[in-house]
Amino acid sequence: MAKQASSGGKGVRTIEFSQVIGRPVSDVFHFVADQHVQNHPRWDPDIELELETPGPLGVGTLIRRRNIRYETPVEGTMEIVEFEPNESMGTVIKEGGFEMSGRVTFEALGPSKTRLTRSATVPESIDSELIHQQMEQTSYRIEELFESAL
Repeated sequence: MAKQASSGGKGVRTIEFSQVIGRPVSDVFHFVADQHVQNHPRWDPDIELELETPGPLGVGTLIRRRNIRYETPVEGTMEIVEFEPNESMGTVIKEGGFEMSGRVTFEALGPSKTRLTRSATVPESIDSELIHQQMEQTSYRIEELFESAL
């Protein structure tokens, strides 16, 4: 599992975490992207999501977010800005006066093995080490969910 935190440009930082999951890319994409609103709270119970746009997820879908990780819950939105089946999903998150972007890529490493890479571009004022730790923890939870047969 590769980990990386690097500068993403002026005033922002990109945090990335990759892992290999022993499932076909279509299964991983379906669980993480297609069913994102339903499954995200399974790997990160501090985030509540509610679909604002009817229908399946795709570019332009708007999702209401509620982050209860901190003492005071923070309301926000997540918009899907990239959605390529079995390849990638990108989001823009607006929460607590900040704007962040997130991206997940899905790389088939064989018929039953997928590299899942999650990245977030956040303002430098946000604790990138904390974000990296949270990303690592939630990535392990995703892997555990797959290992437990979901």
